[in-house]
Amino acid sequence: MMVRSGNPAVRLGTLMSAVLLLLGAGGTGWAQSVPQSLGVQEQGPQAAPPPAPSAPPAPAENPGLINEMGKLFDKLPSILPPIKSPSEAMNDLSRLATPSTMVSGRAACPISSNGAPDCKLAANQLCQSKGYKEGKSLNTDSAEKCSAKVLIPGRQRKPDDCRTDTVVTSALCQN
Repeated sequence: MMVRSGNPAVRLGTLMSAVLLLLGAGGTGWAQSVPQSLGVQEQGPQAAPPPAPSAPPAPAENPGLINEMGKLFDKLPSILPPIKSPSEAMNDLSRLATPSTMVSGRAACPISSNGAPDCKLAANQLCQSKGYKEGKSLNTDSAEKCSAKVLIPGRQRKPDDCRTDTVVTSALCQN
């Protein structure tokens, strides 16, 4: 039975074992015999046996499945996040498990410098009105408020006639 491995080092070792087995079979090796030709003998030193064939060069990297999986396992430590100690894991859990309460109400989100509503301030304001320290916005509601000028028939609507107001309607509060 022929066993084939995807590992180049195993294949090279198997090939070298086979070559050594052939060369050293029974301790005889490959003897070079000189043919005798009609009673005429050659004078001089006998020809040395040819050198044993050297091991073939290592094969190029095998792009097989096993080789690719090996590369993945080599890269794995850099891909995965670092493992946390038990105390670090408990600190993370305690931070997530901080008791909090959901409250309902209405707090207007002020407009920030970039023109977007800042609902973090409104959530804090809603939670503080219920006796808590701070909060995070869960639900918001937006409505367009327009001046009475918009109702005048035939009047062209201008960009500053209406504005959008956003309010926090529920927040998650913590002490």
